[in-house]
Amino acid sequence: MVNWTKLTTNVYAISLFASLGGITFGFDIGSNSGIIGTSQYLDYFGHPNTVLQGGINGSLSAGCFVGALCAGVMADRISRKYTLIFASALFVVGSLLQSATNGVAMLCVGRAVNGLSVGVSSMVIPLYQSEVAPKEIRGRLVSIQQWAITWGIFLAFWIQIGFQKINDTAAFRGPWAIQAIPAIILLIGLWFFPFSPRWLADQGRMDEAIKVLADIHGDGDVNHPRVQAEITEIQAVIDFDKNIASHRYADLLQPGLAYRVFLGVFLQIWQQLTGMNIIMFYVVLMFQQAGIGGGGQDTTLIASGVNYVVNVAMTVPAILFVDRWGRRPTLIAGALLMSTFLWIVGGLMKTGYWYIETNPASNNFDKWVVHFDNDHTVNAIAAMVYLFVASFATTWGPLGWIYPAEIYPLRVRALAVSLSTAGNWLFNWVLNFMVPYAMQSLRYGLYMLFAGFNFLMAVHVFLAYPETKGYTLEEMDIVFECNPRKPVDPEYMARRIRELHLLDEDQVHVEKKEIEETA
Repeated sequence: MVNWTKLTTNVYAISLFASLGGITFGFDIGSNSGIIGTSQYLDYFGHPNTVLQGGINGSLSAGCFVGALCAGVMADRISRKYTLIFASALFVVGSLLQSATNGVAMLCVGRAVNGLSVGVSSMVIPLYQSEVAPKEIRGRLVSIQQWAITWGIFLAFWIQIGFQKINDTAAFRGPWAIQAIPAIILLIGLWFFPFSPRWLADQGRMDEAIKVLADIHGDGDVNHPRVQAEITEIQAVIDFDKNIASHRYADLLQPGLAYRVFLGVFLQIWQQLTGMNIIMFYVVLMFQQAGIGGGGQDTTLIASGVNYVVNVAMTVPAILFVDRWGRRPTLIAGALLMSTFLWIVGGLMKTGYWYIETNPASNNFDKWVVHFDNDHTVNAIAAMVYLFVASFATTWGPLGWIYPAEIYPLRVRALAVSLSTAGNWLFNWVLNFMVPYAMQSLRYGLYMLFAGFNFLMAVHVFLAYPETKGYTLEEMDIVFECNPRKPVDPEYMARRIRELHLLDEDQVHVEKKEIEETA
């Protein structure tokens, strides 16, 4: 017989279930990226030109931007848990609107509603996961969010592959309706999971916070050493916030905190400028342009689908090892690898013969396409794209969500994470709108542009981003007092912990030892 209390207080189960919100986002990307290249979609919506298609896809990102901005206030006022429940209900409504669409306008409304949901959930899920996670596996638990996104993309794309055999509008209505299923499961199941203990403590509900911490970190024992250490740290931070620091959102503009907000926002912007989400959205169009898969609808879709298999598989190493590798080296290595692969893609695309398709029966009619004299070049381009996806999935995919969720103090964590997530979706919207046009105007230069962005982000991380693995959320203030390019001195950390009264003397000794082992 299943022990439901044990299940709903297990940190892995909590993180995994909350990540169903990531699956909903992935479902929307995966179904839409496959659908936009099918004849059923193109015929029904009148073969949207590049600007209109960018607007259709961009309506999701615009909703995400608004949702992410609103999510911080909601998460602080009604809790992380209830905010996720609200987002799940929104996604169900948006999916039904899309599946019942009677034209471009209704489709855009449905995608915008889904976007509101995704914007809220993409901000709150990593926040909730980071606040329930032990520091040793915080990166692993938040990485599950990214893994869920990849599973959503993977499942939705292959569901769409099956539906595209239907020669009417059910080919796209079916996938858009099915994507509501994980949202319905999340909407019902979240009621049985706990509130964030740090949110409870911040609301003055300390007894409830202690009980949740005991359940998830101490096997129900409030006297467990880990539980007592966390209670002491959280209480000290809350006392500091109330007695010394203000509890206003204007704190985000204070010098020390503004720098952290800048880092969080820019990390999420950089995640978009890797070019990964654009490849996920437009991989079918990209492969059609390059003639990968022979140019036929079925083979091009399947070649594109391999992308999603790689994405799912290569997120697993990040889940297993991100708390061992560290944040800084993983981000830097990932950016340099992605830059290399995109330079190669752009260079190979440049060698082909570019022309405007004049066959009215082609899905690429009146668009730039490229022809290669041999299959080796085509296969090399596909291989480089797959390697690029693998590099992102192992590095910037999960860390784009992990890092911003762990670097802010409790009093402003929700709003700061909402700002960084909003930055992600703002650039997602801009890119979704511009990329179909850029694929035609810049052609191979588009991949070189993103290659340059990846190199710049590697430099930025090296110069400005400190290592955060192995520290509690309450210790991040101390981490950001130090040189970002050097490990935090354990002696300094221990002294500052004593000064801030985060732990008692015995706990400081244990914490110092753990920091030395981590370093």
